[in-house]
Amino acid sequence: MDHVRVGLVGLGTVGTGVYKMLQENKDIITKKVGKEIRVEKILVRNKDKERDPEIPSELITFDPGDILENDDIDIVIEVMGSVELAMDYIKRALSAKKQVITANKDLIALHEEELSELAHLNGRDLYFEASVAGGIPIIGTLKEDLAGNKIRKIMGIINGTTNYILTKMTKEGKSYEEVLKDAVALGYAESDPTADVEGLDAARKIAILGTIAFDTKITFNDVYVEGITKITKDDIKYADELGYIVKLLGIGMNVDDKAEARVHPVFISKDHPLAAVNDVFNAIFVEGNAVGETMFYGRGAGELPTASAVIGDLMKATRDFINDTMGSSYRKIVKRKEIKDISEVDTAFYTRMKVKDIPGVFAKIATVFGDHGVSIALVRQQYRDDSGVAEIVLVTHKVQEKNVRDSLAAIEKLDVVEKVTSVIRVEEGKR
Repeated sequence: MDHVRVGLVGLGTVGTGVYKMLQENKDIITKKVGKEIRVEKILVRNKDKERDPEIPSELITFDPGDILENDDIDIVIEVMGSVELAMDYIKRALSAKKQVITANKDLIALHEEELSELAHLNGRDLYFEASVAGGIPIIGTLKEDLAGNKIRKIMGIINGTTNYILTKMTKEGKSYEEVLKDAVALGYAESDPTADVEGLDAARKIAILGTIAFDTKITFNDVYVEGITKITKDDIKYADELGYIVKLLGIGMNVDDKAEARVHPVFISKDHPLAAVNDVFNAIFVEGNAVGETMFYGRGAGELPTASAVIGDLMKATRDFINDTMGSSYRKIVKRKEIKDISEVDTAFYTRMKVKDIPGVFAKIATVFGDHGVSIALVRQQYRDDSGVAEIVLVTHKVQEKNVRDSLAAIEKLDVVEKVTSVIRVEEGKR
């Protein structure tokens, strides 16, 4: 045939972007892959939803079988979201020996290994570049361009909503609650922003990236997660005074044949490349033993950036289909690395506490830290209020998390300490 036949599952923001991009860039895409890519059917669930008038109504179907078990469909693109239903559809498509592309991060973070094995058994491929960081080409880069490296570290701003909120808090001095309200009004945050602000979205993405980068299996449930809801204007202010910026980072490490996977707020030095990534932009910092330090930057979400990643996968899938080289993307995990518990992770810490403004307070706090093997890099007493309570800000040297947590538990019991008000990890100390 002179064209390759595609079934599109889902016609929301990303699905509409995929269809439009295929039409707008048809000539250049056809030239690059050798055949026209033609959307034959589009599966939707809501019969009453108003759709873009540019999309022909005759392409719309409400029957999954019109795509999934249709011999006239060569490639299936899933952009509908959900987990259980998408899992069922993708399994049906792969079992029917179709190439499959998905943008579904929730699904891939949980079931990528199972689906990739099913694709392999059927001599087909599962592509999922669009599941992480929108239009930033990071998954293909890790799988192919950096495949010869031992990846030591992958660290990134991989959620635009939280980056927007922290950027506005930093630049405008507003509280988390104020900025969140603005973000919802502007459409940068969902009306229920839990998945973003609690770090769940970023956790799914770092699970996917860590699995590829470290050649092991990391699922969403393996990732330690902490969101930004407890970050205050004071934390932002102290970060600035100490030479840092506050960011929510997804962090994966490959250390001593063990893997780390975590998402949490971080004090990161102002001279680190990630510190300059603001608003809704994403960036992923990768360190390999051969390539050294690299960073990938761009829009992490949206109709066209995500559609761009889907189309890139579609072009790869089409070439493999045309050249009969399907099934070549499968990689079997040979050895599974142990995932470190957060208590075993080594990092520096910023902590803020309210204490009685009397002689000997810091000596007592320093003694507890010392008893637990925690070394203090700097300490500042910030102010004293009318009630005789002062605020102390401390930054530790790099130390195992368990030691810091045990120290703070003991410090909170001291009669001179009113409250430990904030604890935030510091990425690699001050650069």
